[in-house]
Amino acid sequence: MKDIQIRPATSADFDAMWHIFSAHVSAGETYPFGPEVTRENAQMYWLGNGVTSRVATLGERVLGMYRVVPNQTGRGGHVANASYMVSPAAQGVGVGRLLGEHSLDEARSQGYLAMQFNYVVSTNTAAVMLWKKLGFSIVGTLPKAFRHKRLGFVDAYVMYQLLQDPDHWPTTDE
Repeated sequence: MKDIQIRPATSADFDAMWHIFSAHVSAGETYPFGPEVTRENAQMYWLGNGVTSRVATLGERVLGMYRVVPNQTGRGGHVANASYMVSPAAQGVGVGRLLGEHSLDEARSQGYLAMQFNYVVSTNTAAVMLWKKLGFSIVGTLPKAFRHKRLGFVDAYVMYQLLQDPDHWPTTDE
């Protein structure tokens, strides 16, 4: 794990990112993207304007990635949203945890006060357990909101974490 680096994603990384993205979309178990999603749409999702995107690498090999964006605009812009994907070949060895920890630090450094996940598939138990370990709470359940490829309709969770003590949040428009 000590040799894994997390760095800004570049367009040169996108072939590897697309491979990881496609594997998750094809599995149909963790992300709402359907098989019709295009490479161009995925590239905008991960590397588009206003997206902070990072990759975890071992040497030249991309093991996973995350993105951080505002969850909402305007008066909701203080809350970050993030998405993560780990290569199926690199799952279960801590890459997701590294990405999660890094993204929380990144969100704090960008001035976000909280982070919200809008759509964590309830049957993705590894992700749910990881996010709880990293301080997230389930604040809502969306009944049967995800059409799982094997299991049919399953719940999705909204998960949330404060990144700073609200007693120290700004009290006026800044």
